[in-house]
Amino acid sequence: MSRKSENTFREFHRYLGFFLAGIMAVYAISGIVLTFRNTDFLKKDVTITKTIPAGLNDEKLGEELRMRFFKVDKTEGDMVYFENGSYNKATGDVSYTEKRQPIVIEKMNNLHKMHQGNPLFWLAILFGIGLLFFSVSAFFMINPKAPIYKKGIYFAVAGFLLTVVLLMV
Repeated sequence: MSRKSENTFREFHRYLGFFLAGIMAVYAISGIVLTFRNTDFLKKDVTITKTIPAGLNDEKLGEELRMRFFKVDKTEGDMVYFENGSYNKATGDVSYTEKRQPIVIEKMNNLHKMHQGNPLFWLAILFGIGLLFFSVSAFFMINPKAPIYKKGIYFAVAGFLLTVVLLMV
């Protein structure tokens, strides 16, 4: 590969690296925090009071509240009691407590939950393409005849294989 091509890849790699550094930091921090999503790490109790349709059965109530593993503890007249809350079947008034992370952390975590309907969908796609370019362009910045090039390929293959093996476990 010519010296000019190597320098062009170095330039793209450098400036894309600077650009992606901020995005990578957000993804890294939120990824670390997501590791603790099944714990109370950084979470605080938030009481939610609202009115939903009246007369819902247990299954529909769980769906309306968007609670996984929803289970009614007891029913007394029009009052339905569930973990950390209650629902009045006659009025539709519901009050419950849930644990939430600070809003900034919740927004950062949403980067990992992208789908096509999300406005930040294209950020995730562009970030993925950028990272792919970033990882491939590294091999065009080094002379293929240099001893470190061969070692770099071994390390890249090892990292790829380690990830695939860990995903399969």
